[in-house]
Amino acid sequence: MEAMASLPAGGGLIAAACDALGVARATVYRHRARQAGPLLASPSRPRPPRALTAGERQTVLDLLRAPRFADLAPAEVYATLLDEGTYHCSIRTMYRILEDHDEVRERRDQLRHPVYAKPELLAEGPNQVWSWDITKLMGPAKWTYFYLYVILDIFSRRVVGWCVADAESATLFKALFDDTLAKHTVVPGQLTLHADRGGPMKAKATALMLADLGVTKSHSRPHTSNDNPFSEAHFKTLKYQPEFPSRFGCVEDAKDFCRRFFSWYNQDHHHAGLGLMTPDQVHYGQAQAVQAARQSTLDRAFRSNPERFVRKAPEPPARPSAVWINPPLKEQNNQV
Repeated sequence: MEAMASLPAGGGLIAAACDALGVARATVYRHRARQAGPLLASPSRPRPPRALTAGERQTVLDLLRAPRFADLAPAEVYATLLDEGTYHCSIRTMYRILEDHDEVRERRDQLRHPVYAKPELLAEGPNQVWSWDITKLMGPAKWTYFYLYVILDIFSRRVVGWCVADAESATLFKALFDDTLAKHTVVPGQLTLHADRGGPMKAKATALMLADLGVTKSHSRPHTSNDNPFSEAHFKTLKYQPEFPSRFGCVEDAKDFCRRFFSWYNQDHHHAGLGLMTPDQVHYGQAQAVQAARQSTLDRAFRSNPERFVRKAPEPPARPSAVWINPPLKEQNNQV
């Protein structure tokens, strides 16, 4: 191997010898390199005369990190300093300095949304938790709307207050809420009013009014319709009525329709979430008597024809004793 390594390069001698002996040429070259000893270290590259000194680079880095420039791109920093009569380095050098410190990224503060708590509201009787919302009713022409305000008791599902107006306004809601409170016996500290995060719902005037009345305010999380389920479901019931018009000719037409709908809804609609009772029956304390009368009817049917039933008399649909908006996980497991 040493003899082969000593052969002069070129001329094909090493290749011919490797072929004759069945040795790879790379093996010969590695052996020759080991005999030659370690490679001499190349001399260090001199610093270019245009390069910034370590102190100058630190000055630029401190500027880029300063509060006035921390959210700005290097080009913006460069232009601002240039307009102030100061030059430190080029835009590209600013980027190199940031790259050396792993700071080449989006320098502007990223918007961080606040964490909103999930509302967990419990009603065990009427006038404990009300939910309110606003929905659009299409007017006589394209892009014309009327606005329906509805306040709903989540325990009884009764519509306790409503109005139709030409606009969304905290002032209009204040008038509606004052009128609704006057019709119900609600004392300070008794009621929680829940809503989404629309303009009138979050308005300062609304918050001050509720504080003055001793009403606790509650809001849904942004873009979470399930946090206001009873108002959303109620509007669906309204707009899925067969007689619900595609457009209303005027605001009085809208009011007339809503007046008839809410009368039917409160007095005659057998609500699936209330054990097929009407909102008025639950709201005004008639549910127990209605439940007893229904059970009596079913008992008579059982006594007349017991063979039509399995083991015992049927029971009417049960009415929930408590209503939640977002029940805690433990409560959900207990209801399963």
